Amino acid sequence: MALPKIDNPTYTLELPSTGEVIKYRPFLVKEQKVLMLAQQSDKAVDRNNAIVQIIESCTFGKVNGKNPLFDIEYVFLKLRAKSAGETVNVTLTCPDDNETKDTVKINLEDVDVNMTDNHTNKINITDKVTMTIRYPLINDIDENVKESVEGPFKVLKNCIESIDDGDKIHTKADFSDKELDDFLNSFNTEQLTTVMEFFNSMPKLRHPVKVKNKNTGVESEVILEGLENFL
Repeated sequence: MALPKIDNPTYTLELPSTGEVIKYRPFLVKEQKVLMLAQQSDKAVDRNNAIVQIIESCTFGKVNGKNPLFDIEYVFLKLRAKSAGETVNVTLTCPDDNETKDTVKINLEDVDVNMTDNHTNKINITDKVTMTIRYPLINDIDENVKESVEGPFKVLKNCIESIDDGDKIHTKADFSDKELDDFLNSFNTEQLTTVMEFFNSMPKLRHPVKVKNKNTGVESEVILEGLENFL
């Protein structure tokens, strides 16, 4: 006799990057196993690949590793809310003394992607030279990128789509790694700041919460950014 087939609920969400409305379902046991195994790994790429695998399954192939990082983080948070509960307790350090801890309850349904007005991926390097940059993907970011001095430059180089020199638009494939390194190393401080502002102001999970220091009585606001702050 065949075992009964279990029907799982589906929900909808709007992708931050495109506004497309897609369907998704909660985690199943098989996805929870994948996530648990990945969490035991000390490699960010293993955890990232597990997140992408789970998201691709739960969105019926609509979202994958080619989506921007902020799409991945947003969708995973929605999956987590429908799979394991919409609230999560997060322990934070009170900023008034940078020592005392306070635990706050966050409704994951209230967490959204913060979009910056007039944000553009076309960066003017000089009056003639313009660079087009894509948003980082989940595997563009790992522990080495976060901790290394060269990390931000590695992400930047990965995210370059094209360079317009005023006469012709060159794709990234037109250049060798050395040529790209030489190009980036030729930036002055102002030009580098302009380029990195793209990453600082790009869409991201962002949610303000209030914490209260039990020792001083001071109430402060803490801004949570990125998926890791909500899990």
